[in-house]
Amino acid sequence: MFTGLVEKVSKVENLVFSELGAKVFFESDFADVKIGDSIAINGVCLTVTSIKNNIFSADIMKETLNVSNLKNLKKGDEINLERALRVNSRLDGHIVSGHIDTIACVRKIKQDGFSKRVVFDCNSDLIINKGSIAINGVSLTVSDVFEKGFEVSLIPTTLDKTNLKKLKIGDIVNIEYDLLGKYVHKFLSLDKEKSKITLEFLKENGF
Repeated sequence: MFTGLVEKVSKVENLVFSELGAKVFFESDFADVKIGDSIAINGVCLTVTSIKNNIFSADIMKETLNVSNLKNLKKGDEINLERALRVNSRLDGHIVSGHIDTIACVRKIKQDGFSKRVVFDCNSDLIINKGSIAINGVSLTVSDVFEKGFEVSLIPTTLDKTNLKKLKIGDIVNIEYDLLGKYVHKFLSLDKEKSKITLEFLKENGF
């Protein structure tokens, strides 16, 4: 589990693709991270597989490449890093699993005072106004929701401390919907399925 509060912006030192998946190498000074630990890269939960001279590596399986923007990474790209949540830490963001639900495309960017409003195109069924969402692993509050997209406002601190400062129209980002929202949606979907079984349906089918 993570909080969506990015601890460090690092750079991809190397990225090796194969028919089996990929391996990403990145620099970090996280002294307490060891091989086998979970670490979020652009909001994707990966497992550290090697550490040498502050260069970490992690394997990316094909499923992760298919559903995230990690497949678009290249050497020199900036990535958001967050270590796994400690149970004795304050939860200043929101609960982020590191399991990407979908990707979104930047549609519009507009300066609004000291903040920057960014509109994304994606499925918005699980997004509510003023609800939480993780974009490239960054915990943010939704400022508006549309039929096929949503908007967030980025404050200077977020822009300064994450790779969202480099967003431009057409960029692809990783999206993780709010965990609670996903469970509520699932529950309501199951409830609707149950409601289809009426007395008439049972009679028609011999019950």
